[in-house]
Amino acid sequence: MAGIVQAFSAAGQPARLALAYSGGLDSSVLLHAAAQYAGAHGVQLFAFHIHHGISPNADQWQTHCAEACARLDVVFDTRRIALRNSDKSGVEEAARISRYAALGDLCRQHQIPLLLTGHHLDDQAETVLLQLLRGSGAAGLSGMDRWNTAPTLLGDAVLLMARPLLKVSRAALEQYAAAQQLTFIEDESNHDPRYARNALRQQIMPVLAQYFPGFQERFSRSAGHMQTTQRLLIDLAAQDMAVCADGVCLDLEHVRQLSGERIDNLLRYWFGLHHLRMPSSAWLSEMRQQLLEAKADAQLCVTHPDCHIRRHRNRVFLTPRDDVDRSEIEPQAFRWNGEAEMRFPQFGGVLHFDQAEQGIDAGWLRAQPLQIQYRSGGERLKLALNRPTKSIKYHYQAFDVPPWERERLPLVSSGKQILFAAGIGMDCLQLATGPGPHICLRWQADELPFRQDI
Repeated sequence: MAGIVQAFSAAGQPARLALAYSGGLDSSVLLHAAAQYAGAHGVQLFAFHIHHGISPNADQWQTHCAEACARLDVVFDTRRIALRNSDKSGVEEAARISRYAALGDLCRQHQIPLLLTGHHLDDQAETVLLQLLRGSGAAGLSGMDRWNTAPTLLGDAVLLMARPLLKVSRAALEQYAAAQQLTFIEDESNHDPRYARNALRQQIMPVLAQYFPGFQERFSRSAGHMQTTQRLLIDLAAQDMAVCADGVCLDLEHVRQLSGERIDNLLRYWFGLHHLRMPSSAWLSEMRQQLLEAKADAQLCVTHPDCHIRRHRNRVFLTPRDDVDRSEIEPQAFRWNGEAEMRFPQFGGVLHFDQAEQGIDAGWLRAQPLQIQYRSGGERLKLALNRPTKSIKYHYQAFDVPPWERERLPLVSSGKQILFAAGIGMDCLQLATGPGPHICLRWQADELPFRQDI
């Protein structure tokens, strides 16, 4: 009960809260304790059950959970899900990702700010041992937090997820269930040793308990030490980021002043800010070497599963992966009829028509057959009467437009005359000198998301 009180306080004492309810031992104990707390404090309690459809008993489990909630006067809701990418990530991981996404959806649907889960002390010990066997660093060995947000998993940056049973052993949960005469289900997949957690739970943990009684508490204590270490690493990375950041990118001159370990820590922190998957130490070391040692004029691009890491003019950028072949996108003819903006989905953006003191004569622009297209090579633009006509490529270099962004920037023309080049500006030869109204073109590209198809 104390853990529920702490989680409830951490969430600002909301009027409603929810818990993830599978029907197993841990979530059944959590349901019973949370129902008591909610009843005593006037809080509306919801229980969310996720139907994976993997087990032939899944329908019976759902019925069991609905009946248990009805007895306790708890609002019950359920969601059926289909596993995605199970071939790539494995059934266990795919089920976890789909389950949390569904729980996040249910919380938003019912306006729930706090979600409780039934993770307990033995789960924490399993997590730490599993991460140790994977060779994880401080972040992995930190185990699970008592409460945290998980925007990538839950699809919500505000929703708080809490684990009030994290200091309670499975043995204590069994004693509670027996004393309260709770009935719960047993997922047969929990006995399948093909799953890593099950193998630890059934074959490794009993041996540890035999020779090292109470090891779960010590693992939990070590996880707490690692959480402290990780917080210090984050504080250090934030300080380094304040020095090395140059807008949305990193300045390599400042990065080079750091040790290799601090550079890796900074890069992990940077990836974390964008909710990107953490790379292995070997991959990170190789990337660091390429960033620091490649020739100054090299167009370096390192591929990450979720993004590209690029270097341009001594700066490092994180850019979304963009696999569109723009050479196959044909020019598109259009007419302007006075709209403030026009969307061009094939070109990935919106063309704005802004009124301006200096620009193209609006009447002339209405009468012209217009065309939007990508560069084919050799296009030229004159930005001012007192400046020579230069190639589009020259202007991109002068305006410091990175090469990968140039590929997404279209041109607008009338006949053979370029009127506007996104990322550069208007051709001065078409700017009107008489009274208005005048129109200035402006391109707004759609923001590409980082790929997170785990």
